[in-house]
Amino acid sequence: MKILAAGDIHGDLDAVKRLADKAEKENVDLVVLSGDLTMGESSTKGLLGPFIKKNQKVVLIPGNHESIATTAALAEIYKATNLHGYSIYLGDVGLFGCGSANIGIFQLEEKEISDLLKKGFDKVKDKRKKIMVTHVHPDKTLMAKLGHINIPGSSAVREFIEKHQPDIAICSHVHEAEGMEEMIKSTKVINVGKAGKIIEI
Repeated sequence: MKILAAGDIHGDLDAVKRLADKAEKENVDLVVLSGDLTMGESSTKGLLGPFIKKNQKVVLIPGNHESIATTAALAEIYKATNLHGYSIYLGDVGLFGCGSANIGIFQLEEKEISDLLKKGFDKVKDKRKKIMVTHVHPDKTLMAKLGHINIPGSSAVREFIEKHQPDIAICSHVHEAEGMEEMIKSTKVINVGKAGKIIEI
């Protein structure tokens, strides 16, 4: 299974077109968008169109720049799947997620993040491979130290990874950490960023 994961697009339609072309060229099975698709709720028009025109399957979560309602509307309009507090599986690979962040315009408390991750995880915990998708990065990581301003990671995301050890944890949020990979126990944490990252399972 091959995934193209990206985040922090912030309404950049040219970036969306490049990602859709990349997904087509790489013949991916799934496009995963890890939040901050808009810039403060603006620039939603045509945001997922390039993926849909190429018949690409898309899952997404909100970042801290769009509300849960806006993300749900985008999912409905473009027939994408909103992973916020939910899960899907493709064969023996399960994906679950929680959007928003612990700072920003649209934020969640750490307990809410933990509860939503657990809600999604419980439905895919028996799958052979598990992929966790969040917008915010885990606390106490190198990527948490790279922002040009202080961008704290999430303690709930960190604790969830340590306890349940999904195979891969996809995040974005810290633009300066785009493309960075780190390990937390047996989990590979990938900050995918606007350019996107091909992940093979």
